[in-house]
Amino acid sequence: MTIRCAVVGATGIAGQQFLAALVDHPYFEITCLAASPRSAGKRYQDAITTPAGGQAWHVEGDLPKRFADMIVEDAGKMSLDNIDVVFSAVESDAARGLEERFAQEKPVISTASAFRYEKDVPIAIPAVNGPHAELLKGQQEARGWKGFVVPIPNCTTTGLAITLAPLHAAFTVKKVVMTSMQATSGAGRSPGVNSLDISGNILPYIPKEEGKVEIEARKLLGTFDNGAIQDADFRVSCTCTRVPVIDGHFEAVTVAFEKPVSIEAAKEAFSNFGKDINPSTHPSAPKNWITVTEDPYRPQPRRDCNREDGMSTTVGRIREEEVLGGNALKYCLVSHNTRMGAARGAILVAEDLKRRGFIK
Repeated sequence: MTIRCAVVGATGIAGQQFLAALVDHPYFEITCLAASPRSAGKRYQDAITTPAGGQAWHVEGDLPKRFADMIVEDAGKMSLDNIDVVFSAVESDAARGLEERFAQEKPVISTASAFRYEKDVPIAIPAVNGPHAELLKGQQEARGWKGFVVPIPNCTTTGLAITLAPLHAAFTVKKVVMTSMQATSGAGRSPGVNSLDISGNILPYIPKEEGKVEIEARKLLGTFDNGAIQDADFRVSCTCTRVPVIDGHFEAVTVAFEKPVSIEAAKEAFSNFGKDINPSTHPSAPKNWITVTEDPYRPQPRRDCNREDGMSTTVGRIREEEVLGGNALKYCLVSHNTRMGAARGAILVAEDLKRRGFIK
């Protein structure tokens, strides 16, 4: 049975990633495209045409023909009558009101941060915390909604949480120190990250980013107990920077553990992670959630962020760390910020919620 979907924020970078990922999806079919009032009433291909006549399609490959002539609706007035699921890819300020309206009737899977920090809202990565979906029953009851809101984490948190999850399960994480070097596509089309700012340069500050990572990592790796999520009991400190890379967030991570840890044991934990996710029910899932590389010059954003269509997180340079007092490791990772960290990651969450019976 086809599940009918709306993509809200369809003209933006994350929205366009939804279109590219859903064009041949076995479960989900896009039947509605929505955006701001300035795009409403236009054919999609016209809505993304620049004043100079170019097409602002920011995804590899051409705009899928089936979407070119679809009429873009006003997200604020969009009817939900013929929609089963809403994929939301709008900025957080707009997302709050829109997603609340949609969730009164329909499931909403969001890339925005508007609801991430609510106590009755899970942040979802299926292999990391799939059972947290049970929190949705309480969300619906408390808010009187027929639907629900499930946001995915910040794109910087995604690769970190995926790599911490198997380590936390095996060795119990105590402290995390992370420095990110983030791709410019993570900023969307935001002012302040233009070519004059970023070319040959590093921007040492990304507003609100560090706080998001520090909060979200603990929530994602927390436990669901007595109808609530108990945050994981470890500390996170991070520094988030923007670098002149198009796609792929690079992170240097140092982790201290309660239990003894070795490089080989960590590699085994990484390699076995996510094997319980069945590709037959999760067609967007990577075969290898974490790819471990032995090459000392890897991972690299240019060479590794597209592994398994951008859904596998690549880890390398796994080393022992003595400064934190033993039982510590450090490693580097690369995660695709607009695929696993945005649209495709959200679609994977929807697939998981379908398997769990929350989406029908």
